[in-house]
Amino acid sequence: MFILWVLCVAVSAIACTFIVRYGRYAGRRYALNMPQRFHAGHVPRLGGLGMLAGCSFGWLWGTWAERWFAIPAGLGLTGRVALGWFLTCALAAGAGLAEDLTHRLHAKWRLGLTVVAGGLAVLLLDLNISRLGIPLVDAWWAATPWPGLLLAVFAIAGLPHAFNLIDGYNGLAGTVAVICCAAIAYVSLLHGDRQLAALVVVTAGATIGFLLWNYPHGLIFAGDGGAYLWGVVIAMACIALVDRHPDVSPFFPVLLLIYPVWETLFSIWRKLARGQSPGMADALHFHQLIYRRIVRSVIEDDEARRMLMRNNRTSPYLWGFALLTVLPAVLFWNRTPALLAFTLLFIASYVWAYVSIVRFKVPRWLQG
Repeated sequence: MFILWVLCVAVSAIACTFIVRYGRYAGRRYALNMPQRFHAGHVPRLGGLGMLAGCSFGWLWGTWAERWFAIPAGLGLTGRVALGWFLTCALAAGAGLAEDLTHRLHAKWRLGLTVVAGGLAVLLLDLNISRLGIPLVDAWWAATPWPGLLLAVFAIAGLPHAFNLIDGYNGLAGTVAVICCAAIAYVSLLHGDRQLAALVVVTAGATIGFLLWNYPHGLIFAGDGGAYLWGVVIAMACIALVDRHPDVSPFFPVLLLIYPVWETLFSIWRKLARGQSPGMADALHFHQLIYRRIVRSVIEDDEARRMLMRNNRTSPYLWGFALLTVLPAVLFWNRTPALLAFTLLFIASYVWAYVSIVRFKVPRWLQG
């Protein structure tokens, strides 16, 4: 599996190299007055294309390495599984890449395409959220397959947009995706599920290949295509993990992904409370407030370099914030009460931190 990971890192990094070299023209389409723009210059937002190349190679290698090259892999990947993952991810990432290239694909069309991708995943890979981990509800839930199928489609369609929401600074969403993939791979290997572990290890490798160019120099961005790829892969992996292994609590993926999920829900509520459309972009997300009010200004003559350095200093705050949910999720993957308690603790901590930053009540030791 280590060889598979290395190959995915290499393929993704090489693909991103060509995008950095020849795809800069695509960055010129990104307007300078966008509220979520925190970088100078024209940077290609096509990292999703490079990562999709790395993932596609990895899934192909995991399926055919033994047959073509007589290399023992023992991953249990079949052509049907690899094709189902590729088609689902290609459709979702393709919707994001279309927006990255044209900046004209409306949000409702992107949402619609991710819903289709979710339906495709359920159809091709037999994904289903068969239980919720709540005894009083599970008996009713298991009586008919439709609630589980619909919730699976909703999860696969929604998580890509949640990752897109937190993708604001160099290395932020990419590192969160790698951490989540590592957590899923760990729990999968505890159950001997090498197939599922390989599927997320491929994505982690492709993401690291992208991060070599993205952090700290910011030479390429993941764009909507990259965020949609992360969201679809991680959503499918979480659903498959809980469905295949009854001792894994359904609240394991809830706690694991509560940062992007709660950021999305909180942003929707915040915009509705202000009478704004939830689909309207603004600069009041949690990571943007940290950039503006916690990360100190950098003394640097060149404005572009000053912005880049502050951009890079923002991401580690959110990496630590994400680890506060990932670590207990990994430790208590089969204990629903503990997972639920840590989920509620994170929500309370998020709201407290957000309100504190808005009111300029941030402790000095957090400012750096």
